[in-house]
Amino acid sequence: MTTVDAIVLAGGRASRMGGVDKPAIVVGGQSMLDAALSAVAACARTVVVGPHRPELPPEILQAQEIPAGGGPVAAIASGMGVLADCDFPAGLIVVLAADMPFLTAAAVDELLSHARESGSDAVFAADGSGRPQYLVGVWRRAALCEALNNLESLVNRPMKALVPVDTATVRLDGVADCDTPDDIRHARAAAARAAAPLDLDEARELVRRTISRLPSRRTAVRSARGAVLAEPLRAAEALPRFDVSAMDGYAVSGDGPWQLRRDIGFAGGQRPVGLLAGEAVRIATGAHVPDGTTTVVRDEFVEIAADGALHRLPDSPIRDDVRRRGEDWQPGAELAPAGTPVTPALVSVAASAEVGTVAVRGPVRARIVMTGDEIRSEGPLYTGQTRDSIGPVLPDLLGWYGVVTVDRVHLRDTANAFDEVLAAATDCDLLVIVGATGGGAADQLRAALDRAEARMLVHRLRLRPGGSTAVAQLSSGPVVLGLPGNPYAAVGTLLALLPALREGLTGAARSRPLRGPLDNASDIAGPVARIVPARALPEGGWHGDAALRTAHLAGLLDRDGLVIVPADAADGTTVEFIPLPN
Repeated sequence: MTTVDAIVLAGGRASRMGGVDKPAIVVGGQSMLDAALSAVAACARTVVVGPHRPELPPEILQAQEIPAGGGPVAAIASGMGVLADCDFPAGLIVVLAADMPFLTAAAVDELLSHARESGSDAVFAADGSGRPQYLVGVWRRAALCEALNNLESLVNRPMKALVPVDTATVRLDGVADCDTPDDIRHARAAAARAAAPLDLDEARELVRRTISRLPSRRTAVRSARGAVLAEPLRAAEALPRFDVSAMDGYAVSGDGPWQLRRDIGFAGGQRPVGLLAGEAVRIATGAHVPDGTTTVVRDEFVEIAADGALHRLPDSPIRDDVRRRGEDWQPGAELAPAGTPVTPALVSVAASAEVGTVAVRGPVRARIVMTGDEIRSEGPLYTGQTRDSIGPVLPDLLGWYGVVTVDRVHLRDTANAFDEVLAAATDCDLLVIVGATGGGAADQLRAALDRAEARMLVHRLRLRPGGSTAVAQLSSGPVVLGLPGNPYAAVGTLLALLPALREGLTGAARSRPLRGPLDNASDIAGPVARIVPARALPEGGWHGDAALRTAHLAGLLDRDGLVIVPADAADGTTVEFIPLPN
């Protein structure tokens, strides 16, 4: 099959867009340049022509048209110049402009298929009206080189100056370009409408895999609670550091009987002088055994004769109650892998291993944003207002998962409120926003995320309640978790997604889900997955609530946790159980 290379045009002045970097504009969670690169990902080599972009991977070649802003023909010539230096030149060249957010690899494949079958010098996409898009095409390499060589000047020439006589067009979807701010707004609205909701497990896996991790830092172990190891924890010292007695008893040398000395070995005390063959010394648990010790015999296995000799009792088991140096671990041994949360157990292990500092990520710092003019935290309620019933408890729920709440704020329903919140998110890693995720007139979050050029990860969930949940990551780093305004839906989706978000941000090892049978699953299941409160059953498994009021959290009273009930589940189906914090 003919080798294919690609030239992606990512320069130009974008004069109708106010001179912005148009290929970097985000539509539907990815930049238009990323959309173009995804469309040509199967090509052997890809050249991006335009300003240098250090964020691109090294396998993507880069070039700059001469002069900068010299137009598409000059840009194509620069891209061909880079490809000319490559071994095994490709027979077909895909040429794309990076201003089509909905262009797909399937569309490029269709153009390539037509080019191979037709034998035309160039095959171009046509939009819905039938108008050719000369910056979405496949060229035969020889024809493109000839067209470029026939031009006296390459600078600021229209694409029609390149188009050969022998061409074909293929009508394709997704080839409309974005040249104006209105085009971008329409494209973003279309992307939001087209985004399919994700299953909960799909959403979790996506955020684990694609969220940018927090930077690592070195800190004292005792101050790292809630963080996650960025490097393995390795022992600085052996444990035990020396041979110690594992029991209260006698350190002895030889087979016995033994002559008992008067000195005693205490934990933390002076080490007894070395034993000679046939000697014994009283010793306490944790004491450093003297040189010459064969073993430690515990108190209940010996007796002292009238002459002061120490004898092992008949039929007593033969054991070595000495903990030898390095028996638990040697210096340099890995005690916990990267990704292990810093828990009390890890702090204790680090102390035993003489490790004072560790490299960690986190803890995750969160800002809680409650939205809506109708929400009131304190003071009397006026007509049309309702009490904030979940804002005060969200810090406790976040803390259950090791997330530290920086502060909690209330946001009014104004046009630019979200823009200000997103721009100011420099002192947190996670924005937990409650409300404004639906499609109502006051639901401004999604539009603000688009304006902030956030990378949308989860547009919606295939889950009830909680379907309007959104997850995005700002270019500055913080992750935005947009929760429904309904109190139960907000808490349920928070508990379902928060572990995966923390794992994505910190690199924490994947949490192990609790699973078991749900005895009344058929009473609860519907066409999509549901998340409902449940009680643990004495015989194992859970019983879920078939009826649920979601405007408050009364349904969580006297419940042990939540269960995720798959669509159309039958009684006894194994479900995931999420414990409720106490």
